Amino acid sequence: MARKIQKIWKSRPAIEGAGVHLKRAFGYYQVPQLDPFLLLDDFHADDPRYYLPGFPWHPHRGIETITYMLHGAVEHGDSMGNSGVISPGDLQWMTAGSGIIHQEMPKGGKDRLLWGFQLWANLPSRQKMMAPSYREVKSSQIPEVTLASGTSIRIICGAVEGKKGPVTGIVIDPEYLDVSVPEGADFAHPVTSGHNVFAYVIEGKGYFDEERNPFAHEVVGDNYFDLKRDCLCGPETLVLYQREGKEVVITAKESLLRFLLISGRPIGEPVAWYGPIVMNTQEELQIAFEEYEKGAFIKPRI
Repeated sequence: MARKIQKIWKSRPAIEGAGVHLKRAFGYYQVPQLDPFLLLDDFHADDPRYYLPGFPWHPHRGIETITYMLHGAVEHGDSMGNSGVISPGDLQWMTAGSGIIHQEMPKGGKDRLLWGFQLWANLPSRQKMMAPSYREVKSSQIPEVTLASGTSIRIICGAVEGKKGPVTGIVIDPEYLDVSVPEGADFAHPVTSGHNVFAYVIEGKGYFDEERNPFAHEVVGDNYFDLKRDCLCGPETLVLYQREGKEVVITAKESLLRFLLISGRPIGEPVAWYGPIVMNTQEELQIAFEEYEKGAFIKPRI
């Protein structure tokens, strides 16, 4: 049985860091609908004024941040002494755990274009204070599979036709795919029972379930007077699936359809969230911020 759509909404403009203009696909107000995921930002601009201010030094605790680049680059550094550049096609999977302080400074390419995504994944209470770490995955390390339909899939986490992505051993058992479906082609993909699954459209338009009934699921609209409802999903649209069903079935309609397909095992715990820190209780948040003020945020590695 194919999964049906539960809810659809568009990303919204936001300004974060020291002045980075981006589109927020989901965040604080959608918790816990996409559990174990907390936030997805789409930063896409060709004017350096909108991204060069970057994300100067700031702390994280209790989460994992996943940065995936399409165009341009992000220079990064952290309190563990790591530094580097996330270039087009690269990914960084950072586990903040007990605490890390880092910075992320976007740089456009020759065409000044910057385009990438940052996803936040929650950690269960028993692992929120685990040692921080990160995995830097170069574009050449991400396998790509081309199906008989012409659909191409970059596999970051999970497996497609026997090929596995380079990021493994993550707490929430995630799948993270970058999928491109040719015009008129269908894409059917098995998903894990009980996992939350969502798609975020990068380009093109398509149908994201077989029902194709725009009134069979909730649609969150931006315009009170927009009375047209369509089940065809275009760029900057987030599609959240129901948890029942063994696969998702997606059809490209008018052109090549490209989207991120992401899933993970729900944690089902309370979320206490303020700024860059996500814990289970307000008391834990208070401790985190007090430790940051006192210079005791970074824990010694054993």
